[in-house]
Amino acid sequence: MTTLIATTTGLLAFALVAAVTIATPGPTVLLALHNGARHGLRAASWGIAGAVLSDLLLVAAAGLGLGALLAASELAFGTVKWLGVAYLAWLGLALLRARPAAAAPAATPVLAAAAPPPRTLFCKSLLVALGNPKGLLFFSALLPQFIVPGAPQLPQYLLLAAVFALIDALVMVAYALLGARTATSLTGATTRWLDRLCGGTLLGLAVVLASVRRTG
Repeated sequence: MTTLIATTTGLLAFALVAAVTIATPGPTVLLALHNGARHGLRAASWGIAGAVLSDLLLVAAAGLGLGALLAASELAFGTVKWLGVAYLAWLGLALLRARPAAAAPAATPVLAAAAPPPRTLFCKSLLVALGNPKGLLFFSALLPQFIVPGAPQLPQYLLLAAVFALIDALVMVAYALLGARTATSLTGATTRWLDRLCGGTLLGLAVVLASVRRTG
């Protein structure tokens, strides 16, 4: 009974921490908002699926101890970080250079732009999430605090991964819905500003990631 209470209490605490963490918009959430506004909820769901898969992969990697390896190796940390920086910067520049969804007058609402292939949307969100070494270090530091030592660890890691992925998916769906709901009021001018805003934010996140240093 003690283990069950500890597990239930820890799970609720973990869900709260996850919700607070995810509530701070990051690049995958930003992509969900942009994809929802530009291509609709159905297309955005492919990017959301990629981000959810990244959650599961990062939790699995943390459970296998890869986070400790990343924290101990300057080369591994730097390689993942700079790949992530380059990819975020590339996405940001691509959005800054994107053309409006339609060549309509500035005051005319535009239709959703033709969505990229699902694989492209899926891989973008997946690679953005996996390209931030802080994600793996975050899970490596956080998860053990909610694991009951005397109980089997695999089911606990699976449960924590499922809870985090579910909360992450719900938040991203909310952002994608927000984008999709406002899409009908977007004009050629506002879609360009949306691209600039999202592109500039991704470039800013690339700069922030570039300044991150390995601790320990």
